[in-house]
Amino acid sequence: MKLEQRLHQGISGIGLNLTAAAEAQLLNYLQLLAKWNQAYNLTAVRDPEEMVTRHLLDSLVIEPYLQGPRVLDIGTGPGLPGIPLALARPDLSFTLLDANAKKTRFVTQAIGELGLKNADVVQSRVENYRPVGKFDTLISRAFAGIADMLALARHLCAPHGRFLAMKGTYPEEELAAVPAEFATEVVALTVPGLEAERHLVILTPRP
Repeated sequence: MKLEQRLHQGISGIGLNLTAAAEAQLLNYLQLLAKWNQAYNLTAVRDPEEMVTRHLLDSLVIEPYLQGPRVLDIGTGPGLPGIPLALARPDLSFTLLDANAKKTRFVTQAIGELGLKNADVVQSRVENYRPVGKFDTLISRAFAGIADMLALARHLCAPHGRFLAMKGTYPEEELAAVPAEFATEVVALTVPGLEAERHLVILTPRP
């Protein structure tokens, strides 16, 4: 199956309605990632078809749970899930945060080549990051355990904000360690073409 077809079918399976231009940009991003990956080892996934599923669709599946206008991708790595989500949601403003200089260099390059106007890159450890404004949605895909993420990034969450922790299997032990000040909801996700389990943990500070 062609990458375009796999991506389009996957996006339809998620229930998203993206423009043809956005879908083309997602594949452009994938090409950049595959190219840089040969030299910089940004991701262990090397097969482009697998990248569509494990990187693009796995990122886009959380789109319905975003609230804006300001979104922070904590530990974005090579721009996941931040870049796919920024392409899907041009109405929101994304900050892609990572302490790794090699990865933020790639993300900066990708944002520039894709002409993404609604995404910025910050190289910093999350606990040291002190932006002017706080964030409405804070996403963690492969950053840390939930309790650690909340401890390190709590200062970045707006009063009405929420954390989205992307997990594989149901994270029972991590949920047991969530502080009482957060309300927790767990949603089982289905990523088209991926047999592995996916869960999204939504954490909202209690008033």
